[in-house]
Amino acid sequence: MAELKTKKNSNSVEDFLETIEDESRRQDSYAVLQLMREVTGAEPGMWGDSIVGFGAYHYRYQSGREGEWFLVGFSPRKHSLTLYIMSGFDEYDQLLARLGKHKIGKACLYVNKLADVDQDVLRRLVTASVRHMQASHSP
Repeated sequence: MAELKTKKNSNSVEDFLETIEDESRRQDSYAVLQLMREVTGAEPGMWGDSIVGFGAYHYRYQSGREGEWFLVGFSPRKHSLTLYIMSGFDEYDQLLARLGKHKIGKACLYVNKLADVDQDVLRRLVTASVRHMQASHSP
């Protein structure tokens, strides 16, 4: 079985964020950092070279593959700010409909800039995702 390449490491989150050249993207990243820190009550950690994650949970698939992943996280990509949140909770679709300009992937929310989205709705999305993950992966 292939091993997961993206793992938590001891690299500095602040050092990573300071490498973001675009000032607006860097400021948005610090704002998301603060939001996720407040929602999770956890300190951020680097996962791989470019993902900032908060908290962790252990997963195990029916295939036997298992590992550790963060509860919620983000990555300041070149073309968008990528937020890693999980769907599957009741308010997901309703909150997305009120969020503002965004795109979604399987477990990703893509935002060009924070000014494009409703900050209160974003906080509710992150909070609901974290609660959903904690409830579905509690020991």
